[in-house]
Amino acid sequence: MIAMSTMDDELNEIRKRRLAEIQRQQAQNQPSDIQAAYQQEQAKAEMEAQKQSILRQILTPEARERLTTLKMSRPALGEQLEMQLISLAQSGRLPSQISDEQLKTLLMRMQPKKRKTSITRV
Repeated sequence: MIAMSTMDDELNEIRKRRLAEIQRQQAQNQPSDIQAAYQQEQAKAEMEAQKQSILRQILTPEARERLTTLKMSRPALGEQLEMQLISLAQSGRLPSQISDEQLKTLLMRMQPKKRKTSITRV
């Protein structure tokens, strides 16, 4: 009986030490996780600032307003259009600023053709 009691005590002591070690490791890892998340957030904000700077250069104020409205209603399409405009600007294929009318035509080209369905009653 005494041997079992000592083994249980030793086992409990090992468990306590292991638990303390795991807790210490987690406490050390948390600040690095927070720091990594902060750095990632800062990089994301910097990318967004660069994107907005490029868009300010290549779009007229009316076109920028339309793009902002589009991003609020259809975020995926707005992001896709932004990326397309930025890649065009970076490759040098934009001769001048894009007006609101030009942006509208570009949007029309990007959207899939809609089928016209008509219902006729006999």
